[in-house]
Amino acid sequence: MTRTIQVQWNLRQVMADRGLFQTSELRPLLEERGIQLTREHVYRLVTKTPQRLNTEVLVALCDALGCTPTDLITPVVAEQKQAKTGTTGEGGPKIGQLRPIRAKVRRPDGVGE
Repeated sequence: MTRTIQVQWNLRQVMADRGLFQTSELRPLLEERGIQLTREHVYRLVTKTPQRLNTEVLVALCDALGCTPTDLITPVVAEQKQAKTGTTGEGGPKIGQLRPIRAKVRRPDGVGE
């Protein structure tokens, strides 16, 4: 099994808990803390999980919303089973043990008489 760790981004939920329901309400709060982001960047920050996040932005979000980084970011561990390929040796014969079966060729009824 393979373990992958993904991030659950909870900014929208934390905003809703604080009574902020529009992304445009977040921008002035960040500007008060010296973070200048475009309207589009704030929208993407709220609606999508960021691949990279500046620590200054994270600290400003936590300060503006009165939360901690663990409120905004939740790690999610996903267990994935590896696909069976036939060469792993799990169940059934191994590739080296497979042998062809001789075919029996028969004439159809009535042909060649």
